[in-house]
Amino acid sequence: MTEAAWGNGELARAVNRTGTETGQRLKYDASAVSHWLGGTSPAAKALPVVLETLARRLKRPITAFEAGFREMPTPADQSTDTVSGLVDLGSLDMDPSRRGVLTAGLYSAALTIPGWPDMVGRFERLRTDPHLRIGMAEVRAVAAMTERISDLDDQFGGRMARPMAASFLVNTIVPYLRADAGEDVRKAMLSAAADHCYLTGYMAMDERHDSLAQRYYTKALELAGHAGDHLTYCTTLRGMSVQAVDLGHGSTALRFADAASAASPQAGPRMRAFLAGQQAHAAAQTGDRAGALHHLRTAEVAMEQAESKAKAFGSYDPSSLAYHEAKVRWELGDKAGAITAMEASDRLRYSVYVRNRVRMTGMLAEWKLQAGRLEEACADWHRALDDYPHVQSGRADDRFRSMLSATRPHRRNPHVRGLLERARPMAGGQGRARTAREAMT
Repeated sequence: MTEAAWGNGELARAVNRTGTETGQRLKYDASAVSHWLGGTSPAAKALPVVLETLARRLKRPITAFEAGFREMPTPADQSTDTVSGLVDLGSLDMDPSRRGVLTAGLYSAALTIPGWPDMVGRFERLRTDPHLRIGMAEVRAVAAMTERISDLDDQFGGRMARPMAASFLVNTIVPYLRADAGEDVRKAMLSAAADHCYLTGYMAMDERHDSLAQRYYTKALELAGHAGDHLTYCTTLRGMSVQAVDLGHGSTALRFADAASAASPQAGPRMRAFLAGQQAHAAAQTGDRAGALHHLRTAEVAMEQAESKAKAFGSYDPSSLAYHEAKVRWELGDKAGAITAMEASDRLRYSVYVRNRVRMTGMLAEWKLQAGRLEEACADWHRALDDYPHVQSGRADDRFRSMLSATRPHRRNPHVRGLLERARPMAGGQGRARTAREAMT
């Protein structure tokens, strides 16, 4: 609390706000914090909320032991049956009536990820069904379905496509993982399953169900490790870094990004750019200017060496590199350079990435408003609204809400009034209507 510069009441209010995000109506006050300081512990369901609140404030993982709620550190529980865990995870996720069990959890910045050698060796022996034998045709079918769902996610966001992905995981992929197969086919199916889990986790993150995304990511790491699939393993670690940096956990994001780079010793130039760009963003968020610029230059050199710009699952293109340059510059205080780089990213972005266009155009508008370029910001927000009704994305919703909040002080400006009038009909669902009405009054 001293490090966070929080008094008892401030901590209590922050915990209550974090609890609201997970559906817990916590009503702690300063006296409750006094009891904690005196040696008592929060209720079991509230303790993770307290730790996450402190972690967000301090920008680093906080364990119960470090916070003073445990006399000894305790290892996190780990599932010993990956395939059964996939069934439980996917079954809950594809059932709307039970999904709240998953989505009410908190993102844990303290999540421990073993290194590549440990992950390769920890996978349990798969059970086999003597009545079912699979071949490479089934592997190709899984990969094709994952690619199709990825295309839908790019265009429309994760909210629409993730239940389909969860259902395919439970009803098709899990039976294939338990089927009889030759060693080459079995490893290829494990790799295809890892790809699918990574994508499903990414869609959960896009919907802002961050703890659920972590569960899928962890399963993807386990599957990729046993398949010997460095590419998906590194891609997943990078995805976890993206999630962490979005939530403000810069040190954790850098740890995941560095682990991804270390686990990919023979990566090609596009993969090196893919990993180094994320390292640059994470390093910048921690305030490591020299490290961020070094990683950004590494990404630029690798991108120059990349031979193909064709879209592939988990690919990285010049638009992505320009986005990372923009984020690095913004984190390091170069606001004008950040805006220029984000505009370059917008020009280079493939038209299929509709969800990303909404998010990043909205972000660009926010930056321009902060730079005093109100009319340009409104023009960018209008471009974002062109696509916004067509995506189902929690992160796109975040940008919509940010637009309403950022423009509130300027609502008498005619450009802002026109923007808000256009936004009003789009403010339905996901709690947007109330927020829009408040912004416009």
